[in-house]
Amino acid sequence: MSAARLYAEQHAITQALLRELLPPKLVQVRGVEFAGGYRASEDAEQIGGDFYDVHPAADEDGETFALLGDVSGKGLEAAVLTGKIRNTLHALHTMAGNYQQVLELLNATLLSGSGPMRFATLVLASARREGTDVTLRLTSAGHPTPLIVRRDGQVEEADTSGSLIGARPAIISRTATVRLSPGEACVLYTDGVTEARGGRRGNVMYGEQRLHRLLEGCAGTPAEAVVERVLMASARWIGSGSHDDIAVMAITAPRSHHLTAVDGTTRGRYTA
Repeated sequence: MSAARLYAEQHAITQALLRELLPPKLVQVRGVEFAGGYRASEDAEQIGGDFYDVHPAADEDGETFALLGDVSGKGLEAAVLTGKIRNTLHALHTMAGNYQQVLELLNATLLSGSGPMRFATLVLASARREGTDVTLRLTSAGHPTPLIVRRDGQVEEADTSGSLIGARPAIISRTATVRLSPGEACVLYTDGVTEARGGRRGNVMYGEQRLHRLLEGCAGTPAEAVVERVLMASARWIGSGSHDDIAVMAITAPRSHHLTAVDGTTRGRYTA
């Protein structure tokens, strides 16, 4: 009975930690649609080094702050670092008007840590509904460039770049501003998608071209469907082979939306 109680306590602690480390369920916030999907590197694991988060603004007219990233390593150690980064960015999200400052503070936090050097790549995104459109500010920090899916199926790369986090004292970043019309989407993803190996020979990378072609067929698709198509395509490509962590987030200007407050209440509806 003592062993059973100990096991139950350990199981409860493990589940509590998992709930904190797993990516959250994303919803529509103030007329901007968010969706995310995650697949750990091993089927037996639930947590890893890829992550995403969304933090609504405190006021109705503010920007919703979103992020997606990838840390070096895999498994529990990587998950602990993602938790540290997510908590730090949660504390800094009120400063999201200045991405350079946010990245510098996060970089200093990682560099001040003990143990071996661990680094991360990130995309920071701030979204606000403006009439029927959604305006995004995007900053990549050593991460794959966000992709914009237009209503006609054209796929564009956002004009943003920057240095990765936790490697050097100096941080360089460039922020892009993108406007999404109803039915258009911005897709953030980790390199677990494009570097997934599979195909007939089992060792060919999925690559950026295949991802672009897949997203061309996602024009006008809701955020959740975009994420699902990317995850399904990568899963089919990998088959039974091994793979890295995979995370995908889609931000869309929906054709119809509910304005959702921080407390989850609905404030209105618009149909494009």
